[in-house]
Amino acid sequence: MTSRMAAGAALGVVLLVAGTAFADDIAKLPELSPNGADACFGRVYDDAHLKAHPHQKVARIFFYYGHDPVSRPNEEPTAQSDNSYNGFVTTTVRGAKAPEWAGGWCNKQDPNDKSSGIRCGMECDRTLANLKLDDKGRLMLSDLQPDIYLDAGSEEELGTAEYKKRALGSEDDNFRLDPMPVATCQAEFARIDPVDPALGPPLRERLKPDQAFCYGQDYDAAHLGSHPNQMTQSIRVFRGSIELASFAASGDATNWPDGADVAVSITTRQKSGKVTQTYSCQGEADQWRCSASSKMSDFACDISQKEIFLKRGANGTMMLANPNNALATVDLCSKAAEGKTKTDDKVYRLSPMPQTACMP
Repeated sequence: MTSRMAAGAALGVVLLVAGTAFADDIAKLPELSPNGADACFGRVYDDAHLKAHPHQKVARIFFYYGHDPVSRPNEEPTAQSDNSYNGFVTTTVRGAKAPEWAGGWCNKQDPNDKSSGIRCGMECDRTLANLKLDDKGRLMLSDLQPDIYLDAGSEEELGTAEYKKRALGSEDDNFRLDPMPVATCQAEFARIDPVDPALGPPLRERLKPDQAFCYGQDYDAAHLGSHPNQMTQSIRVFRGSIELASFAASGDATNWPDGADVAVSITTRQKSGKVTQTYSCQGEADQWRCSASSKMSDFACDISQKEIFLKRGANGTMMLANPNNALATVDLCSKAAEGKTKTDDKVYRLSPMPQTACMP
């Protein structure tokens, strides 16, 4: 299963990049997709069935073969979509408000045997499910693992009791799913991650590789008075001529925003001077994950683990978060960084500003 990086409560859970480049893979499995189009199978169990099967947790199950039905366009480079999954399963257990899901790659178990079944594999050499169609076109889904939504080795990590609580039930396997309209599966998967129209397009579309930008926030006396633990008086996040030149020299626009440099400047309440730190970013799910860089520092040091996260905010804003360590108030490579380098400020909502607002 694809790992999902959590950047604290401020950034939430993220999802996978939408696939666009595996039509050839779909055509290899005419059993599921005779005409190469996306296909949907599903079943919703009624109360009578669930009462008769007390060890079955799954109340709703859908299998989708085709393009990613979960994710809206996100921050990962479009070039990475070639490796996207083509099989997706979602289940909703009894009493749950939203489904869980997993994706994998589906192929014939024996390409030379027309009667061979289909195996959908996952990362770490795990099985998503085995598939076969009956003579009525219904999808027989088997070998659905109880820990499909858990990390490998989670039983040892969580303990037996907690593992059983989170895993699927002993009767959650050997499902018979009916063919359904594609729209039915799309609506079911949409329940996982409802789209917020106010967020608009991802940052990688909003901000181009050769485009300078400036986002920031200035806090007045009234705001600082009501937030006594906030150290930041003003903050800027920007790409200027230096950052643009760096990407033009060594970046790859097809993998944008991977390799993009951004600068973050802050001024604290003490007004002891502006501190600017450069970060090198990469797209990861619905955010840019940016590691501190020594490019703009007079010192050399290992600062690869000092990170911030950028994420699109509502109505054209940008969210910046450092949920683990907060923002540094000194050069991360200087000797002063050996002491306390962080504030209590961990999440910022930044508005677009003229480029002049980010100039030294």
